[in-house]
Amino acid sequence: MPKDKLPQIAVSGSIAFDKIMDFPGNFSDNISTGLPKLTHRLNLSLVVNNLQTSFGGTAGNITYNLSLLKEKPIILGVTGFDFASYRAWLLKNKINVSFLKELKDSPTSTAHIITDKQDNQISAFYPCKPVIDYVAKSVKAICEKYKISLAIIAPDDKQRMLEYAVVYQKRHIPYIFDPGQMTPTFSAIELQQAIKGARILIGNDYEIVQIAKLLKLKIEELSSKVEILIITKGSQGSEIYQGGQKITVKAAKPVNTSDPTGAGDAYRAGLIKGLLLGYNLKTCGQLAATTAVYTVEKYGTQTHRFTPQDFIKRYNKNFKDKITL
Repeated sequence: MPKDKLPQIAVSGSIAFDKIMDFPGNFSDNISTGLPKLTHRLNLSLVVNNLQTSFGGTAGNITYNLSLLKEKPIILGVTGFDFASYRAWLLKNKINVSFLKELKDSPTSTAHIITDKQDNQISAFYPCKPVIDYVAKSVKAICEKYKISLAIIAPDDKQRMLEYAVVYQKRHIPYIFDPGQMTPTFSAIELQQAIKGARILIGNDYEIVQIAKLLKLKIEELSSKVEILIITKGSQGSEIYQGGQKITVKAAKPVNTSDPTGAGDAYRAGLIKGLLLGYNLKTCGQLAATTAVYTVEKYGTQTHRFTPQDFIKRYNKNFKDKITL
């Protein structure tokens, strides 16, 4: 391998403007269950008491948190004609944007996210339109200059996600598969294709149950399909399965719970950092939990900051083992 081919982390996923709103009640109280003759209709109107537009999207959030952890990831994805301010933000945070595709005739992806007082969420997402050959060409261009030591396929346009999986498998690039909120859009065959080449499959408890049900597998059987299976459970921590063993990781304690949006993406960044440092899986999970807690405490997904010294201090308050970054 040429000396100039330095190891890099490739992060693919959505790059979006997040419009985050708070609903002061419970969604369940506003959805009528007493009208059986009208189950084909749903008219739900919510009055929210907060609105913030911020930089977001799965790839944007993961790379932002990796930059705070002193990594310089490569971000992959498709953006639109209104991307200038977001591009400047990514560059400011030392994220490699050289391989993004900016469309002249489409706006950047946008997510509308409403969170109720029990931290339940309703989301609507507009993805940028598909771009023919973007995935294969961009990964090829990266590999000509760098060595991808680890990649993550985070939620995005489903077809792009599947293309990343195929390309990474052909190039023998280890990757994390994170179908997230796109899980219901995959068929069983598509999920099998993406999972079979993944080093790690990650999702929250609801998403993993969906995957297991679609593939007609028990959780233990699903865990045998990948080297590592990770199930996140919000404030209940996470579970990591490897080789038939389950590792339980508690959540880090937040000072407050301002907004859970983006916590999952932050968790993935902390996990990647731990893997790159060569820590055992329990410590990787604890690094992930510590990264996630910063996001929970701030409204928005890229509004928090921390230094390595702050992070280590916070980690040591929550977990017994010692780390360095």
